Amino acid sequence: MITLKIPFFDPHKIALSGQAFRYTIIDDSHVEVVAKGRYLQIAVLGDDKFAFSSTEKEFEEVWREYFDLDRDYVKIYNSIDPDDEYLKDAASFGYGIRILRQEPFETLISYIISQRRSIPAITTSVERISEAYGKKIKIPALKAPFVPSARKEYYAFPTCDELSKADLESINKMGVGYRDRYIIEAVNDVKIGKIDLNDLSQRSDEDLYKILTSMFGVGTKVANCVMLFGFGRTGRFPVDVWIKRILDKYYGGSFDTSPYPDTAGIMQQFMFFYERTTPDK
Repeated sequence: MITLKIPFFDPHKIALSGQAFRYTIIDDSHVEVVAKGRYLQIAVLGDDKFAFSSTEKEFEEVWREYFDLDRDYVKIYNSIDPDDEYLKDAASFGYGIRILRQEPFETLISYIISQRRSIPAITTSVERISEAYGKKIKIPALKAPFVPSARKEYYAFPTCDELSKADLESINKMGVGYRDRYIIEAVNDVKIGKIDLNDLSQRSDEDLYKILTSMFGVGTKVANCVMLFGFGRTGRFPVDVWIKRILDKYYGGSFDTSPYPDTAGIMQQFMFFYERTTPDK
């Protein structure tokens, strides 16, 4: 276990922000995360203090980057245009949300699945794929301040090699619908090296976007989500139905991201969380 004091960190708001599909609220003081082949539970201790069910070594090697803890979110929060009342309200409501740095392959497949689907439906398909093709995860012994895990068994999201064992019919049984063809093509692209995820991490935003949108079934929204959540390109601003509704209602149909060249994606998360969580405001 490791205990840390972290400003601008709210694991429950992050769980509700729609970024990841294997990040679950257990109760008012605990969340659990399945990512990068590991299980993690977070206990909220109060006064910006949190306990993580990992060793210090694992935390520094895996979870520090995953939760984007080396970025100054207070500075980002304070950079918001004071005349933008909606964004100021959204950021205040979403105070504590950070952009998760997820594994690129899992993010790519998950957001291909996400097209025109609800978050619960996406989560179900991602879990089915993990159980069918991923390796079982060993859950660490959990003692106070932690609580029992929400489930008895957890599986890592499969690697490209593991998922390449699936055929179209098998993938379709995971409840992904017409997206089964997109998944198979994406897996094949990565498997044969047509899409080199390690190389993509070194590409410019422009090149990365062009390569992702050249893939079968990957459009603008999916590409921007993969860039933001899988490659840490926080200048991207994905537009889904929720964001489109915000832009039409408060910004005359478009949002000027130029004041936020490196943080537009963070602003997008504040907006998304605010609109989705407070529909009657």
